[in-house]
Amino acid sequence: MAESDDLLRAWAALAPTEDAAWAAARPGPSVDEIGARLSSVPRPFLDEGVSVAALAGDVAGRAPAAVAHAEDPRVRLAAAIGLWVLASEDLVAPFDPPLSTGIALRAVDALALRLAAVTDPLDWLSDAERREEAARTFLLWAGFLPAGEDAETARALLDARDSLRRSAALADAYAAHRHREEIARRLAEARSREASARYSSE
Repeated sequence: MAESDDLLRAWAALAPTEDAAWAAARPGPSVDEIGARLSSVPRPFLDEGVSVAALAGDVAGRAPAAVAHAEDPRVRLAAAIGLWVLASEDLVAPFDPPLSTGIALRAVDALALRLAAVTDPLDWLSDAERREEAARTFLLWAGFLPAGEDAETARALLDARDSLRRSAALADAYAAHRHREEIARRLAEARSREASARYSSE
């Protein structure tokens, strides 16, 4: 099983900043709608033998980044639960507005790499507060604000339930990963601009 820190590092490397995610979020389904789907995951999705890569192929046509860490039972289970939320649009009823499978796969990664690193995915099915945290996490990283909430309210409510923020050591490690990733991105952009300037002057 991977260390929680490794999963958070993988998430930090692929996710935009939370500020960017909140700024881009648009009105979406309600927390209760997503929570109801989370609490009704069919048993086959929870099976230990389920292949996340195959499941993602069937549901979304491509795999989330979490597949690279699917040997970890937490990641496999969390990704399968997230994929159920996507699949449920066809199997139960569509959300309003419907989820976009392109960015919604990032929400699957958020559940599998960020949230599962700090809370047991099975708790999302049985504990109301953890289920709300999972639903709010899913909505944010799928690009949505919960129905009826503005960004400030939605952010405050997610922050109040965020298991990562409650774990000081993991939160510090995650902040360090985010800082390193941001520095790396800025350096890459600077190199790209420098190379472009050099090329255009020749």
